Amino acid sequence: MDFFDILTLIGGLALFLYGMEVMGDSLKKLAGGKLELILAKLTSNRFKGFFLGFLVTAIIQSSSATTVMLVGFVNSGIMTLGQTISIIMGANVGTTVTSWLLSTTGISGDNFWVQIFKPSSFTPILAAIGIIMNMTASTSKKKDIGSILLGFAVLMFGMEAMSGAMSGLKESESFRQILVMFENPVLGILTGTLLTAIIQSSSASVGILQALAITGAIPYSMAIPIILGQNIGTTITPVLSAISGNTDSKRVAVTCVYIKMIGVVVVASVFYILNATIGFGFMQENVSAFDIAVVHTLFNIISTVILIPFTHWFEVLAVKTIKGKENKEEDAIFSKLDDRFLDMPGFAVEQSNVLVCEMARITKQSIKGATALINNYDEKIAQKIMDDESLVDKYEDKISTYLVKLSAVNSTENDSKMITELLHVIGDVERMSDHSVNILEVAKEMYDKGITFSEQAQKDLKVMISAVCEIVELSTNALINNDIESAKLVEPLEQVIDRLKLKIKASHIQRLKDGDCTVEYGFILSDLLTNCERISDHCSNIAVCMIEIAHGSFETHEYLSHVKGDGENDFAERYAEYKKKYALQ
Repeated sequence: MDFFDILTLIGGLALFLYGMEVMGDSLKKLAGGKLELILAKLTSNRFKGFFLGFLVTAIIQSSSATTVMLVGFVNSGIMTLGQTISIIMGANVGTTVTSWLLSTTGISGDNFWVQIFKPSSFTPILAAIGIIMNMTASTSKKKDIGSILLGFAVLMFGMEAMSGAMSGLKESESFRQILVMFENPVLGILTGTLLTAIIQSSSASVGILQALAITGAIPYSMAIPIILGQNIGTTITPVLSAISGNTDSKRVAVTCVYIKMIGVVVVASVFYILNATIGFGFMQENVSAFDIAVVHTLFNIISTVILIPFTHWFEVLAVKTIKGKENKEEDAIFSKLDDRFLDMPGFAVEQSNVLVCEMARITKQSIKGATALINNYDEKIAQKIMDDESLVDKYEDKISTYLVKLSAVNSTENDSKMITELLHVIGDVERMSDHSVNILEVAKEMYDKGITFSEQAQKDLKVMISAVCEIVELSTNALINNDIESAKLVEPLEQVIDRLKLKIKASHIQRLKDGDCTVEYGFILSDLLTNCERISDHCSNIAVCMIEIAHGSFETHEYLSHVKGDGENDFAERYAEYKKKYALQ
């Protein structure tokens, strides 16, 4: 193996690792957060958990990515520690799928059908299809499929390059002497652990071992302990991910370590005791890429079968190992905005949307509570509204900061639209909460000064408040349920509320002229009307934002002019209905 072979080996390894990353990232993007949602809604059934862990890992080609997801889920309170254990075991088996794909590099023979299944035959075709789809596709889904094909092709080309560069090692006496060292089980396990910990992927390290095995120089006695070590080394990724997490997320990481280490200790102990007793004749035989896939899969299946009955004890062990206090309620709320989810944009968007909807619910209740205080002031309710307004401010700050981070991540077209919508919406929701406090302050002033409006003013204000409560209900429900049809009902009602404000003010001026009202009462009434009208404006902003982004644009002024001028969406008819419903007496 000369200097140029070493260069080829380095280049092949770079292509291999890059192809694996591109393929994995594209698979996750194509899933669009669906895999994460499936895991997040998992029941506590251990066998269902095992199957889903296997399925998700087989699809995204990374047990490390799956366990990092679980760390994030537990850190956010979406899942419990107990739910993750069987999923981790399923992920351990699911990660072996990659080794089976890579084993095709060892296919040999002159038969046409044998040749066609060799990577050197079909990967150029996949690469060509992938680049065409990537360059010409009109949708992000097709581009992601193209990237998956390209990533797989690059991965296979890298595998072929590594195998070719190392082909001369079979004849090297010095290389054989080095290999003898790794036949020591302890040294072999440590080597496999270290290699996998460095590149943070057992699939990649197993692939490197398979490329080396194609040279025909690797015996079972060396391959088996290295494979066992590779399974331990893959736990470094969830451990690093959990360092900044809460107590439960650290327990998930330590559970991953326990499952792998106990599995390796049990299987290795039994295997080497049997080997010492009866002797396995195949130990000095050379392995192929296919044989490595078999050993890797058998270890994980046997380990899982042995350990899955003890999932509860792994939970107990993790709790005893990592001790800590529970999170504060507020920390638990915002832990859903976990930076780990930035690698899963679809799920991160979904989590952000959940918090925005919760923020909208809090604001809706604050507005209803504040308007009720006008005629029946209650200090406890007032304090609750003030506390909720502070909480909504925190929601706005945390969510907007997280969405800005998320907008910098390469995400799908639908996810990008959702991020844009949420960034616009949270500002309006926060301002609505501010106006609920303004209404509360007016209600407190009326209570402190003993102010009571005239009978007509009370009737007019009751109509206005009813209209405002309905528009808040419409807009928040439209947002929470992503209901575009409900959003279309908001603008006609907003126009009616604008009209109500003008008519009530005109009625007040007439009462001033007639001596039935005072200027001071007029200021207070004006404050209430202004805050009600501003709330309806923000409801309109939310609804229009939803409608425009759903149609692929964000021209709010153009939309409003269009629906009012052209009568689109039966605007005039709905306006007439609301005008009749909220007519002043």
